[in-house]
Amino acid sequence: MGRTITAIEVQKRNKERVSVFLNGEYAFGLPLIEAAHLRKGQILAEEDIAQLQAIDERHQAFEYAVRYLGNRPRSTQEIRRKLEQRDVEDVVIDHVIERLETLGYVDDMDFARWWVRNREEFRPRGPMALRSELREKGIDNAIIDQAINELVDPLDSARKAAQKKASSYRRADEITFRRRMTGYLSRRGFDYDTVKAVIDELLDEE
Repeated sequence: MGRTITAIEVQKRNKERVSVFLNGEYAFGLPLIEAAHLRKGQILAEEDIAQLQAIDERHQAFEYAVRYLGNRPRSTQEIRRKLEQRDVEDVVIDHVIERLETLGYVDDMDFARWWVRNREEFRPRGPMALRSELREKGIDNAIIDQAINELVDPLDSARKAAQKKASSYRRADEITFRRRMTGYLSRRGFDYDTVKAVIDELLDEE
């Protein structure tokens, strides 16, 4: 035995959604376009109701993911974690991510390249640090390696980082300068040989 649609009302806060009432009680919301085939007096079987509720759950999860992408690019894993925090079911998350990928909103290779370029411009990091950061974002090692190999010159990146910091150590003697700069660059993921070469360059310039 089904339930009867007694009202379909456009929501006040979102004109693109409607509230569906069954047997006089609110039952669920739907995107306006998904409710186009519904009408007052229509009888819905329980399986039809469950299907409509599932459609709305996927739609709301997708809309939330799109808003989450509004601040900056995101990795697939970041989106998955964010939806999991909202207790979205795995099957719905898979649907949302597949749709985002199909639309070109999410691509882990594009994200990795964006992340590396952003670091290079504003906060240079060595390959070790970049790998650690991208792994934390859930990016596969093969993608990480490709992005870093394409976009990073470790020596050049270390120079940029060192030059930004060098003024802070301008009054230090050579031993202190080497110690502080070595620690600074090492913490940013640069290897020993790169660090030494950059520090020697800076001291030669002085």
